[in-house]
This record gives sequence, C-alpha cells and structure tokens, in this order.
Amino acid sequence: MEQKRSLPDTIAPGWLVVQVFGTLFVIITLVTARESALWIWALYGVSAACWLLFVALDRSRPRLTAGLLAAATLLPAVALGAAEDSTALLLTAIILGRFAALATPSVAAIVGVGAGTMALAILTWPISGETPVGAFGQALVLLAITLVGVNHRQHVVRREQAERLLEQTRLAQAEQARAAALDERTRIAREIHDVLAHSLGALGVQLELAEALLAEKNDVTGALATVRRSRGLAADGLAEARAAVAALRQDIPSLADALATLAEVHRRDHRSPVDFRADGIPRGLSSAATVSLVGTAREALTNAAKHAPDAPVSMTLDFTADVVRLRVRNPLPAEVPAKGGFGLTGMRERLALAGGTLDSGYEEGIWQVTAEVPE
Repeated sequence: MEQKRSLPDTIAPGWLVVQVFGTLFVIITLVTARESALWIWALYGVSAACWLLFVALDRSRPRLTAGLLAAATLLPAVALGAAEDSTALLLTAIILGRFAALATPSVAAIVGVGAGTMALAILTWPISGETPVGAFGQALVLLAITLVGVNHRQHVVRREQAERLLEQTRLAQAEQARAAALDERTRIAREIHDVLAHSLGALGVQLELAEALLAEKNDVTGALATVRRSRGLAADGLAEARAAVAALRQDIPSLADALATLAEVHRRDHRSPVDFRADGIPRGLSSAATVSLVGTAREALTNAAKHAPDAPVSMTLDFTADVVRLRVRNPLPAEVPAKGGFGLTGMRERLALAGGTLDSGYEEGIWQVTAEVPE
C-alpha cells in the first residue's frame, strides 16, 4: 500500500517569509504613494534601496545590513511632517518593525532608532499642518511597533541561543563518545596485555628450553618434562584468556561467586575439603583485579593439590575499607619445600599490573598465600 506523503511542518524559513512580505509591502506602499516633492521621493528611493540591499545581504553580512536597515528606517521618518499622504509613516513603520526584530543590533541601538523616528514624528509636526495630537499619535504607533519588534527579537535571540547550546551539547557528546571509545580501547589493550603477556612469555621460555635440551644435550626426558610444563602453561593461559574475555564482556559472576565455583570444582576434582568464606560488603572491581584474584586462587588450589593432596584448604575473601584481600591456607608437610613456584611468581607480577600485591609463606606447618588489590 502506498504511503501518504505529508507536507513539511515549515515550507520556508521564517526569515525568508518576513523578507518576502516586507518587500511586497514596501513595493505596494511606494506604488500607491501620492507625492509631488522630489526630495521626498529621493528619501523613499534611498530607503527602498537600503531595504533591498538588506534583503540581499542579510544572511552573509548581518552587521552591515543592520546599519542599512537603520538608515532605511530613519530616511522616510524625515518626511513624516512634509509628506502629502501616509506613505512616509507606512514605510517607517514597516522597516522599523523589521529592524526592531533583528538579533544582530543591540537593544540600545534599536531603542535609539525607534526614539529617532518618534522624535522626527513629533518635531516635524509644525510643517505638516496637522494638530499635535496627530504627531503624537504617529509617535505612539512607532513606539508600539518598536515594542512588538523587540518582543519578537527576544524570541529570536532565545531560539538562536538554544540552537547554539544544542550544537555545543552535540559536540560535547561526540567528544565524550570519542573519549569513551579511546578509554575502552586502552582498557581492552591493557587487559589483553595483563592476561596474555606473562603466560605467552613463560610459554616461549619453556619451549626455548625444550629446544635447547633436544638440540644441545639430546636430553629427551628433560625436554619431554619441559614440553609438559609448556602444555600446562598453555592450558592455564587459555583459561585465563577466557576469563579475561568474559570479564571484558561483563558476563562473569561476581568475584565471590567465581571463587565459590573454584572451591566447588576443587572439591569435586581432588576430593579434598575446601572451606570458602566471604566477609565484608561486596563491591565492584576492575576486570583486571577480578581476573588476577581468580587466577591467584586457582594457582593456590593447584599448588595445594600438588603438594598436600589430602589436606583441607581454607579460602577467605575479605572486603575491607581500603583493599580486597584473598587468603588461601592449607597444611603443608614438613618434607615439602616451602617456597613459591613459577606460577605464584606469575600471579605476583599480574597482581602488580593490577595495582595489587601477593605474599606467600610457610609458618607452623601452614602454607599461606595472601593477595590484595586496592579498592
């Protein structure tokens, strides 16, 4: 079915309509004039010429045309007392109304031109042959037209101010959107670097070591062990990359829920008890901090399963006023070396990139890992 076309809300701009009708009124007034004095016709002609220049140049030279329109207003007012008909009053009123509605001249200039036309109407009455009442009546008409024009000018000025404000708002919104896009790109680049740079770097080192063992020492056993470590690093890096992507997409659970899931997976896979507890009021963290803390918990649980497979593990997440603290504790047999491995070194570096710290140590048969990130 063919859609009906509706007429636009405005067929032509308001300023164009005013110029066209003003020009028609000026032409009609001059055509119907009945005047015998040539000097008065000269005033009318110069005034009409100033009006036409105003119409032609108003959009490109507003200050110049405002001056031309002021002259076009005052010229016929000079003939108010000597004119043989109402042409001088009509020309003065038409052009004064347009001048008073302009936004370019100041209010003082508009008042000055309006007062000038009223003064000419009053001062020239002795040569008009009319009573003073008629001269003051003309002045009152010109005063009313000036007030109406100034009132319309206020609406024009407010509209132009609103348009400028709207344009400034659009520009500000565009700049904010551009800044937000740059910030988001920077954040994504930082997250990818924080999560992947260390894992890929460690993987590269392990593969170089395996190549050296095979090429220089022909140590197949050592190279095989190194390749296995590399495979573990690759698996850990893939898991961390997935967690980072999920954090960037903001579809991962909260930090407490993620740690609770890790504890449940550890209980199921290693059949060892894990006690997880969250204290304090939870609050949002950056994705880098969240991924780092989850990775620290994963590494600590992996070490606990490796060095103390049957020992219980306690994991505490504490939201304090200044920091978010993760503490993982598990008993450690005395014969096991109490030192952090390569994985904890990587976690320490990654937490540092997120502005956090990691401490680990052995005390009275308990191995403890503590990670902190600022609020």
